[in-house]
Amino acid sequence: MALRHEPTASYRSVQDALRVLETVGRRGTGINETELARETGIATERLTTLLRMLRREAYVEQITDGAYVTGAAFARLGSADGHRQALRDTLQRTLDRLRDRVGAAVYLSRYVDGEVRVTQYADSPATPKVNEWVDFRYSAHATAVGKSLLTQLDHEGRRDHLARHRPARLTSRTITSDRLLLSKLAAQPPTAPVLDLQEYAVGTVCAAVPLTAGSTAGCLALSLPLEHAHRLRRAADTLNRSAAPMLLSLAI
Repeated sequence: MALRHEPTASYRSVQDALRVLETVGRRGTGINETELARETGIATERLTTLLRMLRREAYVEQITDGAYVTGAAFARLGSADGHRQALRDTLQRTLDRLRDRVGAAVYLSRYVDGEVRVTQYADSPATPKVNEWVDFRYSAHATAVGKSLLTQLDHEGRRDHLARHRPARLTSRTITSDRLLLSKLAAQPPTAPVLDLQEYAVGTVCAAVPLTAGSTAGCLALSLPLEHAHRLRRAADTLNRSAAPMLLSLAI
């Protein structure tokens, strides 16, 4: 199984952010924004935006003379000891902030060993997670999470998944035709969120954006009750813009 590699804006942001971190890391005593722009070749306006994101995620910090040095989050993720737990904690903090920002339950998912897995999520009493009434492993054809992960596979990978997990009708909106589903997955633009409009569960709408890290397909998703469906597009756009910090954590 192969992944489709179509660079998104978030992926390009992560590539630039890694260049910034590499440059900051080489200059242990600190480097200012002007020097960073010169050494990385990144335009000043874009560099300012990247540094704002890196500071918010604690990957860099600014010292008294305005220079940048690596931050606490970068140190934790860069250490071999406890890297897995540090990554999980970093991702959870990012998910918690994103939940509050979009006003919805949010999910981090991966496609592992041919199966859909929700690896982490952030919800609250005001933003409850979706009721998993059918195991997500068997309902990729109907969920925003599953469809986003399947769009990142090549054609044979999608066919293999659907052969192992036959599309079942979960609501009146569920697509059960392999041909139609494969056609829609192939036509999905890599930069646009994948939507689930009551295909998995009546009364629930969802959106997901890709998080392809290395050879593993992943996605960031949110769910809303139907009465908040008018917020879905805007929330999905926010989700898309917020994917870079998650990708960066996975890439370090």
